Amino acid sequence: MTDRVVLVDRNSVLSAGESAKTTSRPQVGRQLLREPYPYFHSMLAAVVTWLDRLSLILGAVTANMLELPQVSMSSAPAVTVSDIAAVLIFWLFPKKRNLLSFPKIRRFKGQVRYLGVALCFSVSVKILLLEIFFRSLGESFKLSMIWFFFVVVSLFFERCVVTFVLFLPSVVVRLQRKIAIIGSGEAATELAERISHDAGHTYGLFGMFDVPSVQSIDNHSDNDLNALVKRSRHDPLHAIILAFSNIEIDEIFLKDVTLRLRQVLSDIYIIPSLVHGIDSALPVEYFGPSTLFVLQRRPLSEIQALEKSIIDFILALIGVVFLAPAFILVGLAIKLDSSGPVFFRQPRLGKNGREFLVYKFRSMHAHMSDSMADRQTSRGDPRVTRVGRWLRKLSIDEIPQLFNVIQGNMSLVGPRPHAPHTRAGGKLLDDALAEYVLRYHVKPGITGWAQVNGARGELVTVEDLRRRVNYDLEYIRRWSIFFDFKIMFLTIVREVFSRHAF
Repeated sequence: MTDRVVLVDRNSVLSAGESAKTTSRPQVGRQLLREPYPYFHSMLAAVVTWLDRLSLILGAVTANMLELPQVSMSSAPAVTVSDIAAVLIFWLFPKKRNLLSFPKIRRFKGQVRYLGVALCFSVSVKILLLEIFFRSLGESFKLSMIWFFFVVVSLFFERCVVTFVLFLPSVVVRLQRKIAIIGSGEAATELAERISHDAGHTYGLFGMFDVPSVQSIDNHSDNDLNALVKRSRHDPLHAIILAFSNIEIDEIFLKDVTLRLRQVLSDIYIIPSLVHGIDSALPVEYFGPSTLFVLQRRPLSEIQALEKSIIDFILALIGVVFLAPAFILVGLAIKLDSSGPVFFRQPRLGKNGREFLVYKFRSMHAHMSDSMADRQTSRGDPRVTRVGRWLRKLSIDEIPQLFNVIQGNMSLVGPRPHAPHTRAGGKLLDDALAEYVLRYHVKPGITGWAQVNGARGELVTVEDLRRRVNYDLEYIRRWSIFFDFKIMFLTIVREVFSRHAF
């Protein structure tokens, strides 16, 4: 097995869900030590990078406290400035990003290579600055060695803790990337063997799914596409590899398979022998010695998803506390207007197609409520109460979804979630428009790009759905923290008094 390096983040290859039970081979122990299939975990790299910086600052502060008593009062600012400069040099010094790949990050030699060059350059700058001020190489070297010693001790202790944690079985399992293989024959078997045996504990086999004919796609068995889609909603799945033999499929079959997989939140790859013509310009990734073409990537990296979740949680929590008096007043108004509960809960489809219960202020008569959304609300709907009409007009009925955001089922901004039975043009939404399932790649939102552009209200025709989905997919492509704040602002400006709400 060649020792090829695989870097896997948002723009790279492989990942997936549940470890496969496989028989060991004689060389597995040696392969685990060699770790031939590392991947770049953006979240892990970010955490370790910030721990390095905090440890560096702690060591520098400790060293500065010991340096200052050894110099005169007038020289103290120069020592402090040199310490700060050395810290900044280390912080900004370019480092080899691939040395933070998992599990390479656990190797002592790799950690020394990653930290050593930057530390040596930083201490050299400190010596130079002190030499300019003191005009004494001996004094400059002594003070710099104090700084170097405490910084190294601090970083060494931090990296020992990090390494210990990264060897914990529970952490290793969580960091393992899970890969599903769709196909049969030699290519699929070879990839499964490689994942199960050669990739060590870096990757795990989610399962093999054999689809030998178009007709089998619609059958329900433990190893068909339907089973893969259903299982991926509950078990972590990071990557799917299409590995059919050339004689098994045609172009129509391959398109049908990839279309079925669009709703799965996973990176999707295909072996080169199945790619022809213009498709050969697809991005290329490597899994050990195997070349793969990228068909689909997750829209948000783990870091971006975390940033979005943190902002959502903080703002939603602030919103709940700030709006608590309004919750009480609205609840009283609903109770006085009609009998029934204050809140209405309805099943919706969220990220990765998972079903959850969305919270809303009840705006309909309790005995007329449609919990499964078999019938969409229309303008002048007799089921809507007097208070409910105003709640819907001002979008106040959506405010309780802040609790969904706190629970993690929704985001403040994203595609609006629909109930499972919602229809457009007489068809279920995912049947009416193939692109609809791509909305499942991010969390649904209280508001979204479609809403601030007027694409809201009842879905009557497929064109209504297409317009809304186009805005949702544009949001996913353009996502950024700034874009989210822009949509929140536009929601207040445009949509609270929208004429499309009823």
